[in-house]
Amino acid sequence: MITRQDCLALDAADPLAPQRNAFALPDGVIYLDGNSLGARPRAALQRAQDVIAAEWGNDLIRSWNTAGWYDLPQRLGTLIAPLIGAAADEVVVTDSTSVNLFKALAASLKMQADAPAHAARRIILTERDNFPSDIYMAEGLIGWLERGYELRLLDSWADLPAALEGDAGAQVAVVMLTHVNYRTGRMLDMKTITAQIHAAGALAIWDLAHSAGAVEVDLNGANADFAVGCTYKFLNGGPGAPAFIWVPQRHHAQFTQPLTGWWAHRQPFAMQPAFAPVAGIKRAMCGTQPVVALALIECGLAVFQDVTMAALRKKSLALSDLFLALLEQECAAHPLELITPRNHADRGSQVSVTHPHGYAVMQALIARGVIGDYREPQVMRFGFTPLYTGYDDVWQAVMVLKDILDRSDYQVDAKRTAVT
Repeated sequence: MITRQDCLALDAADPLAPQRNAFALPDGVIYLDGNSLGARPRAALQRAQDVIAAEWGNDLIRSWNTAGWYDLPQRLGTLIAPLIGAAADEVVVTDSTSVNLFKALAASLKMQADAPAHAARRIILTERDNFPSDIYMAEGLIGWLERGYELRLLDSWADLPAALEGDAGAQVAVVMLTHVNYRTGRMLDMKTITAQIHAAGALAIWDLAHSAGAVEVDLNGANADFAVGCTYKFLNGGPGAPAFIWVPQRHHAQFTQPLTGWWAHRQPFAMQPAFAPVAGIKRAMCGTQPVVALALIECGLAVFQDVTMAALRKKSLALSDLFLALLEQECAAHPLELITPRNHADRGSQVSVTHPHGYAVMQALIARGVIGDYREPQVMRFGFTPLYTGYDDVWQAVMVLKDILDRSDYQVDAKRTAVT
């Protein structure tokens, strides 16, 4: 039997507990939605004021140089690199995850088309349950290319080996997968799957939106080809903060992308009429960067300087293990179905359960200060952010959920408006 005292004791012994002080969490709220939007670092408010009042307000355009605005995309990329198993000059923060995925897809198709042995490859493979925007970007790209490219959706990632075999596999140009599924929290074996993709002659693109800052990632160790990810979830960069793109050094010379804006020019201030790409990761950028948003990302990344991904992963699993155990202990009488893998190697940093009235139950939880989120169909997601989530938070969240379920204290016919 797990008690609240057990959870309080875990908090007292938690070496990561002091990191919670780096975040401005509202009183009376248990926040289990960092997998959708990370909490605000305390330093972000002052940083925003400094950028707006001093750097922009007083120094004006000089701040591109004096305040280091111009170098922010690469500087942030260098901070993200060790969190995802990348070299310092392989990551840049720019644009959105969807736009960066578009670049990575276009680059992959171009690389395959330029390779004589792979020029006939015209298929992009992904999961049907991939994040919808990823699928939409692939649809949009091949629709504009109009060169016989095809997007194929697998019913499950487990169908990938078969899809890469024989004549069908010989047509696959690129496979794009999300490392941790946004709906279920299932985590894929990046190294093994990338090897399977390469053995079939295809390239591998990974979406790290629900991985970066939450689980240990080793892109270079997995020999992946491209990766993208957002900064506003586990990296706590702020709502809609710019995303990152990773291109390994071995692909830098071949990497080209169609959004050839002036920030990717070899001599951007020469104002030449013809585009000449810069060398290296800066080639992944496009237009002028959003400085205020970038500056806030640095506040979120600064917190990671005092921790290791191994320690964060250990606590993440402990938090989600506790949540699962308490659900079984306190809520077994209710129709909750776990859709997140129990095996540690297959689980990200969230737990997803379904309930026949999942939307209504989640709205009742939010009304009582326990913030998770909802995804169709009937999925309640609970994210565990080790930097600021405590074991007693888990205890309290489950107790509120139990009370709501025991008393059926939710509106079955709740109108489905925007959800967190």
